[in-house]
Amino acid sequence: MKLGDITMAIMAIVIIIMMVIPLPAALLDLLLVFNITFSLVILLISMNTEKPLDFSIFPSLLLIATLLRLSLNVSSSRLILLNGYAGKVIESFGNFVVKGNPLVGFIIFAIIVIIQFVVITKGAERVAEVAARFTLDAMPGKQMSIDADLNAGIISESEAQNRRLEIQREADFYGAMDGASKFVKGDAIAGIIIVIIDIIGGLITGIVFQGLDFTEALNRYTLLTVGDGLVSQIPALLISTATGIIVTKAASSGHLGQDLLRQLTSYPKLLLLSAGALGLFAIIPGLPFFPFMALAGTLGYMGISLDRASKQKEEEVELLEREREIDEMRKPENIYSLLQVDPIEVEFGYNIIPLADTNQGGDLLDRVVMIRRQCALDLGLVVPMIRLRDNIQLNPNEYLIKIKGVEAARGELRTDSFLVMNPTGGPIEIDGIETREPAFGLQARWISSDKKEQAELKGYTIVDASSVLATHLTEIIKRYAHELLGRQEVNNLLDNLKNLYPALVDEVVPKIISIGELQKVLSNLLKENVPIRDLVTILETLGDYATLTKDTDMLTEYVRQRLKRVITERFVTAQSAKVITLDKDVEELILGSIRQDDQGSYLAIEPSFVLKIRSSLAKLVNNLSMKGITPIVLTSPMVRMYFKKLIEDHFSFLPVLSYNELEASVEVQSVGMVTLSDN
Repeated sequence: MKLGDITMAIMAIVIIIMMVIPLPAALLDLLLVFNITFSLVILLISMNTEKPLDFSIFPSLLLIATLLRLSLNVSSSRLILLNGYAGKVIESFGNFVVKGNPLVGFIIFAIIVIIQFVVITKGAERVAEVAARFTLDAMPGKQMSIDADLNAGIISESEAQNRRLEIQREADFYGAMDGASKFVKGDAIAGIIIVIIDIIGGLITGIVFQGLDFTEALNRYTLLTVGDGLVSQIPALLISTATGIIVTKAASSGHLGQDLLRQLTSYPKLLLLSAGALGLFAIIPGLPFFPFMALAGTLGYMGISLDRASKQKEEEVELLEREREIDEMRKPENIYSLLQVDPIEVEFGYNIIPLADTNQGGDLLDRVVMIRRQCALDLGLVVPMIRLRDNIQLNPNEYLIKIKGVEAARGELRTDSFLVMNPTGGPIEIDGIETREPAFGLQARWISSDKKEQAELKGYTIVDASSVLATHLTEIIKRYAHELLGRQEVNNLLDNLKNLYPALVDEVVPKIISIGELQKVLSNLLKENVPIRDLVTILETLGDYATLTKDTDMLTEYVRQRLKRVITERFVTAQSAKVITLDKDVEELILGSIRQDDQGSYLAIEPSFVLKIRSSLAKLVNNLSMKGITPIVLTSPMVRMYFKKLIEDHFSFLPVLSYNELEASVEVQSVGMVTLSDN
């Protein structure tokens, strides 16, 4: 056993002996003073611990302090009843504190007991009980949180063990405090009973054994008993207060004095308000002027001083924050944040800001959410987050759409007007501002809201400003969808697909085809407006053909043929397709111009033939457009890919399909043929 253990054992034995062996009055005085000092030290320690576990010995210490106080009560009661004298300390408390008046002393003793028993002890007992219950209920959740942090690598195994041990100690501490608070309650009850017994016993001893009359016996023994009660109840009150402080410190993270000063002085304006209220009380007739005015002046001075200090501190914090930001900007690694490019940006002038401000009734943010949902359903593409920002360099009604930091389109909106279009393509017979519909370039006109009903009667298409911008943004996203799909986005699509088709994903990627090659195939499909939503069919096709060739253009053709139902539904309406075909000479020219190298196949054709092919196609498309026909170019499977590359710079809107990409049930009607002739 160590010295501390031996000391505690000896103290426990001495406390028990004190209840049996009479103590000299001088020794009792020393022990009573020690009891008061011991209780005061416990109170001060409990006030200055940062958290309850820092004083984890308190429940055991509480029991020892209670036992010591009760043993002193027994010893003092023995001396009072035997000798009518129990030392200078008790006599001083009986004479000096209550001025020798037993009635006053008894009343003060009763008040102290009531405060301790009804207020402090009762509250501390309830807080300890609730804290113990909640701590035990929260243990499983805390343990799971530690396990999650350990599995995520946030903490080490030793840190996890320490945190688990702390949780266990916390539960044990509050459980012990719940039980220890019962000792405080019992001690208060015992104090009352001991005083009553001492008074009755003192009266009997004085009258029967010492021959005193009733008044003299009552005066002597009541005064000594009340002094003894005060000497014992003051330490008991200190211990009860310490118990309440310990069990109510769960939400505090520092010393009680520091927390009290910091939190009470955090609101200087409230101190000024309180000073004003006290000043008002001071000038009310009938109320004492000086006490209220003195406190009002004190609080006012404190409030003004704290308010100035708070403002000065805020300025210092702002200065330090600015200096920190400047230092951060000077660091070389922070330059990398400037390299970040948003996939999609929409910038707008200040007149268009209300469209994006929900507080002003703008619904553009909701429309952006719907655009992302629409693109997911229509193309199978998860559109990246779209950044909306204002740009004072733009005209007030102008907006700009950027794809990866580069301007892709721009237009103008009038938030207080409606855009009307004639669905027949004829002139618009309503006064307004001439313009072009930004998404498709159709003739349109901005009209005021009071002319909306007139436009509806004429059968015109009417669109509000938010819808114009949303439609334009949707078309831009579809046009540049192949650029928005990168390797990371493809990997995210695969992760989502793997939840339902793990065997397919594991077999194809990356064993047969890499993510980069898959990204090229998917981008080729999106570039020609072919949805990639059926990713299962795409991967199965690549799993079949990627072992035969690594040419992503050829793999795209195989996938397109497997997606013939999707392509037919997307480009053919009413089971009838009006198509432009290629002359036999054109197809033979293209097939004869195909060259192969290490990077794949490409088309090597003379520029004069390219011009003839494009000129012939342009004439056909213009003639058909005048008739309201949007044609499809239909070619043989081997020619399709190369013909699309040949014309995509000038006819990107024109779908080019092969015979193998149409369902057999589709009725094909030829409306023109691309030739090499000049006519």
